[in-house]
Amino acid sequence: MTSEKTPVGAVRPSQILWTYGPGALVDLPSLSVVTLATDRWEESRCQPIEEARLLAAVRKALGQQVEKLRVPPFQAGEDVNVWSAEANIGVPVRPFPRWLRCVKCGLLSPYDLGLFECKEDRYRPERTRFVHKDCRGSKGDQPPKDADAVPARFLLACRAGHLDDFPWHYFVHSGPSSCKGLLRFFESGASLQTENLWVKCDTCGASRNMAHAFGKSGKENLPQCRGRHPHMDQFDHDCHEQARAVLLGATNSWFPITLSALAIPLARDPITQLVQDGWDYFADLDSEAEVAITIKALKKTGALPGIDKHTPKAIWDVIEAIKSGKAASVSGADIKGPEWDVLTDPNPPTDWPHFLSKLAAVPTAYKKQLHSVLLLERLREVNALLGFTRVEAPEESGNPDEQPVRAGLCKDPPKWVPATQVHGEGIFIRFDEKALQYWEARPAVKARDKKLVAGHRGWRNARKLDPDEGYPGIRYVMLHTLSHLLIRELALECGYNAASIRERIYADTESDAQQAGVLIYTAAADSDGTLGGLVELGKPDNLGRLLKQALGRATICSSDPLCSEHEPEKDRSLHAAACHACSFVSETSCECGNRYIDRALIVPTLDETGAAFFD
Repeated sequence: MTSEKTPVGAVRPSQILWTYGPGALVDLPSLSVVTLATDRWEESRCQPIEEARLLAAVRKALGQQVEKLRVPPFQAGEDVNVWSAEANIGVPVRPFPRWLRCVKCGLLSPYDLGLFECKEDRYRPERTRFVHKDCRGSKGDQPPKDADAVPARFLLACRAGHLDDFPWHYFVHSGPSSCKGLLRFFESGASLQTENLWVKCDTCGASRNMAHAFGKSGKENLPQCRGRHPHMDQFDHDCHEQARAVLLGATNSWFPITLSALAIPLARDPITQLVQDGWDYFADLDSEAEVAITIKALKKTGALPGIDKHTPKAIWDVIEAIKSGKAASVSGADIKGPEWDVLTDPNPPTDWPHFLSKLAAVPTAYKKQLHSVLLLERLREVNALLGFTRVEAPEESGNPDEQPVRAGLCKDPPKWVPATQVHGEGIFIRFDEKALQYWEARPAVKARDKKLVAGHRGWRNARKLDPDEGYPGIRYVMLHTLSHLLIRELALECGYNAASIRERIYADTESDAQQAGVLIYTAAADSDGTLGGLVELGKPDNLGRLLKQALGRATICSSDPLCSEHEPEKDRSLHAAACHACSFVSETSCECGNRYIDRALIVPTLDETGAAFFD
């Protein structure tokens, strides 16, 4: 680059977690870059997020060395002097792939060989680009003129999480070669299919069609994976996975592995909860005097809102109680268990800063199926990034041996991980346990369960996974389906777009407490998300009307009878009577990627009339 730090574009902080995290490619208008490892980030610019339960879960997954959850660095505002230090605040990136192509002459070369020049634009960072200096065209007969250079659109990736430049010299010369001539990339034909894309060597004249890089030919014509992690400047030794060609911008080049938790009160008194939330600040304190100093520091930084309302003596008493074991502290990694306990409490918290709830009556028409409704006027969700996979998405499995290799965020075991928090509102619906048990005992429901299990086993067998693992149960499928139907219905009236509404399904039947509930909530990262539109629709009259509309729409799908007659065991899929026309929602809304859905468990369909919970 022309300077040590060159701004090249902007993304939202939340996108670092879900789309452009460490190891991911950011395809800018004129440039492609890879987000570097977290050990290259300015840690001092990454503000910590306090969420003890999520931190405990992260430590269980990555190790006890994880100290903090931190927000990705971002600028305080848009009106920043482009030559100031604040203009350079952001996530570090590097151009990737290294190979660029001149759009005028087709020259194919790495950017660091000196054939291309970087044109920096500090006032419009998105316009920063590479150019081929004094290009004379493909035949060399045109007047010299700078031509834009764009990233080569082909890369190598493997299932072990590695990413590498496409081996252009190896490919065009059909293996290792002493020829180091300049390469040209050109098109022949009207379309941009791989059969019409060619790479040629100017020195020896060797040429090759890009179709030979994909499918069965690709296995024969591409070298073994080198084990490269471009975000860490590191190569892993002895990678045995087959490298495969992928396109720049392909969705399978980076899949995030995340954990999320709701901020819920774990203690009945606010002061104990505050100390538990900020335990990292208090764990090493030895006296009441040190507590007073810590409170002053926390008040100035705003790291623990509300702590200054309590006296140093009261806080010190809580610290001593936690250290002596008299007060409960967060030690496990159970995410949904404590949430279920708070959501189903007969007297739920009504005045917590991040959790404001209110009980509502159950709609009259659905008192047999529903136990209670809780309106969450205020809630906070915290998400943490653990790592990522390539080529294959992380599967739902408790066995780590069945998972694709999780690539790390940095070279060494991380001391902190990127995290984001969103504020919103929600509706929690608890189902009647007796009604559910009666429904689960129906022969039609058991027969439907067998079909879904058969589809689940076939799906996992096709991916060489243990077929006896991972099935969530028929209860989960029913609750999950109803959640999708309600999300689609709520999005039409609540004022939020469907992609900003999320779900959490509570369907654990193996623990002592039988769970049966659905939480539908907003999770808009760009605002506080507390407009009140969702909570208003949770009131009895509105919720009853929306449930009736959702069930009515689910009875007939525009894709029927194909949708209702879908057999999961035949095509080894994870859904039955469900499709984009009736039940699927945005991938950002669903907690398991539109899997395990069957509207025949909710309402009678053309193919199944005896398994509906709402009959």
